[in-house]
Amino acid sequence: MTDDISRWPLPWVRALLEPAILGVLSAGPGHGYAIAASLEAAGLGRLKGGSLYPVLARLEERGDVTTTWTPGESGPGRRSYTLTEQGTARLADDLAALGDLQATLVRLATKGER
Repeated sequence: MTDDISRWPLPWVRALLEPAILGVLSAGPGHGYAIAASLEAAGLGRLKGGSLYPVLARLEERGDVTTTWTPGESGPGRRSYTLTEQGTARLADDLAALGDLQATLVRLATKGER
């Protein structure tokens, strides 16, 4: 999935790739290479296309992102991804759920709850 070591364990990165991509796109539309670069800069490691593009396709199928074809100035065109209203809502829901999960983990670790 990645060429470089990420800040976090690879299973965590895989599990949270969809909300991470939605988060990147919340700043504005982007093409696959730019999305991958943003994720790498955030510490998720260097994603290979075989990991990134299937997730982008799933997000498009679900209606969380839309795509447009952008012609290249001096080379081939590329697909640009844009977050939809549904994707924005899904990102908010995912972030809330992750916040709840974090609070639960902290509570378990600090109080020894079972």
